[in-house]
Amino acid sequence: MQFSEEIIARHMRPITGSAIREIFKLLGKPGMISFAGGNPSNAALEPEVISEIAREALGKYGAQLLQYGATEGFGPFLESAREFLKGAGVSAGPGELLPVQGGSQAWDLLLKAVIEPGDAILAESPTFLGALQAMRTYNAAVIPIATDDRGAIPEDVEEKIRKHRPKLLYVIPTFQNPTGVTLSLERRRALAELANRYGVVLAEDDPYRDLRFSGEPLPTIKSFDENGWVVYMSSFSKYVAPGLRLGAVVANPVLLRKMTIGKQSADVHSPLLIQAIVDGYLRKGLMPAHLERICADYRRQLGAMLNGFRYFPEGTRNTSPEGGLFVWAELPEGRNARELLETAVAKNVAYVPGTFFYVEGGHESAMRLNFSNAPVEDIEKGMRLLGEALR
Repeated sequence: MQFSEEIIARHMRPITGSAIREIFKLLGKPGMISFAGGNPSNAALEPEVISEIAREALGKYGAQLLQYGATEGFGPFLESAREFLKGAGVSAGPGELLPVQGGSQAWDLLLKAVIEPGDAILAESPTFLGALQAMRTYNAAVIPIATDDRGAIPEDVEEKIRKHRPKLLYVIPTFQNPTGVTLSLERRRALAELANRYGVVLAEDDPYRDLRFSGEPLPTIKSFDENGWVVYMSSFSKYVAPGLRLGAVVANPVLLRKMTIGKQSADVHSPLLIQAIVDGYLRKGLMPAHLERICADYRRQLGAMLNGFRYFPEGTRNTSPEGGLFVWAELPEGRNARELLETAVAKNVAYVPGTFFYVEGGHESAMRLNFSNAPVEDIEKGMRLLGEALR
């Protein structure tokens, strides 16, 4: 018998690979300037520092770091991660913090623990493509919520809660992916109140929080959580190195226990050596100076990108984020960013069409631009070339 696609689960058949990953295949072209990814700058990575910390950790803990370990995490890392998260106003008691393979696994484990086929999830429109794909993988009904330049609109969230009775609300409150927008203080408080009043698990995905170039830090939504309905997801990918694939999730112990069981069947535990490396990095006090340095670089790169919009057609609108990795742009009416991509790639520039970030599709004039992974001179050149492609 010939192999048949019929063997694939029905809910997986319509799900395609990430549009961003498909665009990455174009980036091998010599001279390509990429605004398409979400990578930290290579200059922000510190292989020599990581290598030295790894040697020290292996010298201290030996073969223990190469063995199986507890799913619940490596003790020293749990201690240092709790201290790090206190800086965001997030407290994690015993049984409330779990190491994960980046923020994406935290979201996957939460979906695994909570969602049954057909359950409703509220998500910002637009939202992170990877999170959107995961929701579809679990056959959830994804309901878009309205946003503006201050983030998710609480009145729309409450209306959708009453109408759809969702189990989950997914929000990226700080320097949102893809828009770069930051949820205002009053709305953070309002969303926490709604989650607690209606019994909806609010997933606060916060991987960009410390990549702030201007303005004042805002309290987390989790800091307003009264009864354990907010799940806080953090990651060291954008701070230390994405290749380490390490993050942390803070949740109500009852919920976190089910997420821990889900992780046991997925990968047993996050690698002990990686946990020890990040623990060493935090204990050495390297994070503050590192963040200050990379934020200074990103501020210059963001400035170059914002300045480059002078090459775009009149009527183009764009966000001006206070941090993070992304700028969102909407071209004048009648311009199609998805169709433009082929012309842009021919000019050696790549970006992600905004339509992929919407639950409902459409919004063909939008585009997401990443500024962190290209030097200033390439950003200036790339924005000029995009402007030429739009003529």
